[in-house]
Amino acid sequence: MVKKIFLILFLLFTSLGLAQNISASASVDSTNYLVGDYIHYNLSVNYDKSIKIIPPVIQDSLQGVDIIKAGKPVYTEKNGMKTTTFNFTLSKYDSADVTIPPINIYYRVGKDTLSNSGLDTSDATLKSVQANPVQFAVRLVKVDLQKDIKDVKDPQKIPLDWKIIALWILIGVIVLAVLFYLYRRYKKKKEGMPVVKKVIKLPPHVIALNSLRALEEKKLWQNGKIKEYHSEITEIIRRYFSERFGLRALELTTSETMQLLRSRKETEIIRDITENFLNNADMVKFAKFSPMSSVNEEMMKQANEIVEKTIPKAEQRVEQGAENV
Repeated sequence: MVKKIFLILFLLFTSLGLAQNISASASVDSTNYLVGDYIHYNLSVNYDKSIKIIPPVIQDSLQGVDIIKAGKPVYTEKNGMKTTTFNFTLSKYDSADVTIPPINIYYRVGKDTLSNSGLDTSDATLKSVQANPVQFAVRLVKVDLQKDIKDVKDPQKIPLDWKIIALWILIGVIVLAVLFYLYRRYKKKKEGMPVVKKVIKLPPHVIALNSLRALEEKKLWQNGKIKEYHSEITEIIRRYFSERFGLRALELTTSETMQLLRSRKETEIIRDITENFLNNADMVKFAKFSPMSSVNEEMMKQANEIVEKTIPKAEQRVEQGAENV
């Protein structure tokens, strides 16, 4: 009788020792968002070393919510347990109470990790654990139509830097060159010599920066013309892409424009800021999104940064030479 009890206890503890520990949890960074806000959704899986998890596919579970970006998984290990966190950036362009249902996390154990059957739920070696549902609310920005439009902050002056000063010097040099050309043309014409027509065309980055400066002086969004402001600033940048890189950016959507930019090596430095810039403008123009003043100011800063970071090296040397004069 004692032997039987001992055998039962031995089998019980052996089975407990072979049991695999795994759990999954889901969360967002807030329970209340405004239309167009970024929603950071995290799936965290805690599991034994002998377990191999399969990255979750969440597209089918997110009805009415757009996936803006899927980040790279983050792996950590502590006290013999592994943790993998999957990060997703979501957004919603209409007000609603949203519930993200429980997400299944599929995994294999032990030697089963050698299987390469993918996400086939009929596979006997495939097991799953379920994360908790997540709820949050998306609301429209409240606007009091009876009140005047006021700035969130007082207008702030952006200090001039040496790049802008050098740019103005370059423009001055170009103007002087044009005047000198006209003078020579007049002198040659007076002397009866044949005049050779020459067209001087400003570089695309000079045209774009001048256009941005003129737009800033119009103060459109400060006077309530927010959509006009975002339409004009994106048109300036799209026209700059057409002149600078030969892209048909004025005729393309944001996703098509980004696809072409990714095919050009010289645009790598501006891809992230350009995607953020164009997405913010699209939300204002198409999603009835009313941005804060800080977003409008940031749009102008991003537009200038996109142009300044893609000035051809030859032009940069000219500007640096003018700066040292």
